[in-house]
Amino acid sequence: MIGHQLGGRYEVIERVGGGGMALVYKAQDLLLNRNVAIKVLRQQFVHDEEFIRRFRREAQSAASLSHPNVVSIYDVGQEDDVHYIVMEYVEGKNLNEIIKERAPLQVDEAVRIASQIADALDHAHHNQIIHRDIKPHNILIGRNGRVKVTDFGIARAVTSTTITQTGSVVGSVHYFSPEHAKGIVTGEKSDLYSLGIVLYQMLTGQLPFLGESPISVALKHLQEEFDEPRKFNPLIPQSVENVILKSMRKNPQERYQSAKEMQNDLETCLLPERRNESKIDFPDEDDVDQTRVMPAIKPEPRGITSTGATPIMEPDEDNNKGKPKTKNWKKPTLLISLTVLILIAMVGVVWYVKGMLVVPEVTVPNVVNQTEEKARQMLQDQGLVVSDDVIRMYKEGIDPGIVFEQSRNEGDVVKEGSEIQLSVGAEKELTKMISVEGDSYEDAVKDLKNLGISEDRIKRKDDFSNDVASGIVISQTPGANEEFDPEQTEIVLTVSKGAETVKMPDLKNRTRNEAEQMIKSAGLVLAQVQEESSYTVDKGKVTQQWPVEAGADVKPGDKITIFVSTGYPPEALEYSFNINVSPKEEGKNSKIRITFEDARGKNQEWGTRTINKSYQALTIPLVLAPNENGAVSVYRDGQFLDTYVVTYAEAKNGTVVVPTIEPEIGNQPTPPANEPEEGGGGDEGSVDTNQEGESESIPGDGEEDNEGEDTSAMNNGKGKAHGKDKK
Repeated sequence: MIGHQLGGRYEVIERVGGGGMALVYKAQDLLLNRNVAIKVLRQQFVHDEEFIRRFRREAQSAASLSHPNVVSIYDVGQEDDVHYIVMEYVEGKNLNEIIKERAPLQVDEAVRIASQIADALDHAHHNQIIHRDIKPHNILIGRNGRVKVTDFGIARAVTSTTITQTGSVVGSVHYFSPEHAKGIVTGEKSDLYSLGIVLYQMLTGQLPFLGESPISVALKHLQEEFDEPRKFNPLIPQSVENVILKSMRKNPQERYQSAKEMQNDLETCLLPERRNESKIDFPDEDDVDQTRVMPAIKPEPRGITSTGATPIMEPDEDNNKGKPKTKNWKKPTLLISLTVLILIAMVGVVWYVKGMLVVPEVTVPNVVNQTEEKARQMLQDQGLVVSDDVIRMYKEGIDPGIVFEQSRNEGDVVKEGSEIQLSVGAEKELTKMISVEGDSYEDAVKDLKNLGISEDRIKRKDDFSNDVASGIVISQTPGANEEFDPEQTEIVLTVSKGAETVKMPDLKNRTRNEAEQMIKSAGLVLAQVQEESSYTVDKGKVTQQWPVEAGADVKPGDKITIFVSTGYPPEALEYSFNINVSPKEEGKNSKIRITFEDARGKNQEWGTRTINKSYQALTIPLVLAPNENGAVSVYRDGQFLDTYVVTYAEAKNGTVVVPTIEPEIGNQPTPPANEPEEGGGGDEGSVDTNQEGESESIPGDGEEDNEGEDTSAMNNGKGKAHGKDKK
């Protein structure tokens, strides 16, 4: 039941008690957010109409009462085979537990408790409800000291301490009233008799009547007087003892006439003027059923009448002259016969009662490790009675149906007909699994631990989920509402790692085939291929990927679009820019380094050349766009010399000036003729260092460095050159 919801609103938290007929659980009312107590009919009685009727009687009886000393009934219901009553939850203990812990109680505390019980009974009696089972087990004491009477109207199953009579209510034998034990109709005064016993037990720590069997206890209620409470506890004031003596009279007419009268007496019995009052006296009344001692009947002397008079001798007129004249003997003979019959009847009654009270003794056999059926037979063969209140519980190592304990040990000598209570192994009570799906893993573990599951038996399994957020339980084993053993079963919680993702590969500058293969390997889907021109990416290679950039997390199956370069756009202008360079000093080596930028990007490295002759022509290929100018920067021996800008319009119109870099030291040679050699080759012996830093020979004069490239012309030594556009 733990973790189960009854009626869609009562979540069972823990078991807090129970008896032979029902179990009591603490639960949370989810609708009103409060704790409640739920009494659930035991499973073995769910098909017994008599028990169901008795169970419902409690709810109907108590629900009609509204009193601060009566446990309130909130709800009653049935769910499948579960019959339950929802009632007020009282934080505290029952009076029986308190008596076991602290008896005898302080007089003022015991009187205060009894007064509140009497107040509750007065309310019930005014509502025509007789409790019939007042005992400490049914009295709850809250933490604030408030007394609550519970179990109104319930009829309990017969146990070793209960008796049932046809047409009467079941109750606990130690708290029976005499009329209850007789099986006759009980009334309000029976509840007061039981309350007197409860007060007796609180003040002395013991019960007024004890016996070997329920029958013997019941007979003591009927026939014997109890020891007065002050005999066990001299601290009890006489006024308080008087309350007990009056409430426990065997004759109901001599008890309190109402619960209100008893309550008033309890409320005043501790007043100073009453504490030492005289002991209450009850007049002896003739009881036709009382056993009497009668004088023995002696035979009368001859000649004397039964009245003791001497017979008169009168002469007979005829034949009886001289004989005494006597009275009629028929009446005395009848009286004597009747007396003898009464004596015989009384002897028979005494013999019968003696037969009831003097019971043969028998030896208890050992029935442990026997099946319940065989154990019952063995006990019955010895003349013993098996209690109906069999304790059925799971015990490790004991098979279901096997007896593992008996209330009397083997070899004990007891009265014939005594009850023996058996403890029988049962199937382990399984718990219904709660649902933790949709909870965070931490909350799920906390809830499972509340069910008694140790954390080392809770296993975590992580898995991807496209629908459940990371850290949330996706599924559980066992599933919700499945029965399981909290001490043995391993719990597996599958926890979401979030959506499964992969890293998006970098497709840029890959060929189309390469890109398609990479997309497929990542579990992605190529949605579309689009073409676009590009200054920076070679024709046939990927320029961009959409909608996810390289390195981002993507889910398998996501669709990717790629864009493939068709080369430069139609308006692009490929132009060869020429420049004449010289060493710093004629005849000595200088290292010329050139960088450039154009439509393809900035800070591009053209390379370095080592020269030792002046006016060597170098050609730098540029790609120009209408909105992107070119620029060439020249360094000599690590020193920046100048940057030359080449506009799209100049290159297109052929008006670019060829720059010339002069030597700084020594005689300056004559600049080259109007048309330098095509390809801009340098002098013999010059060294060209490419962009990877490798050196290569520059062709000598007259050799072509870039065959088919535009030639350049000198322009009066102003450092500008005109170039022809080339597409």
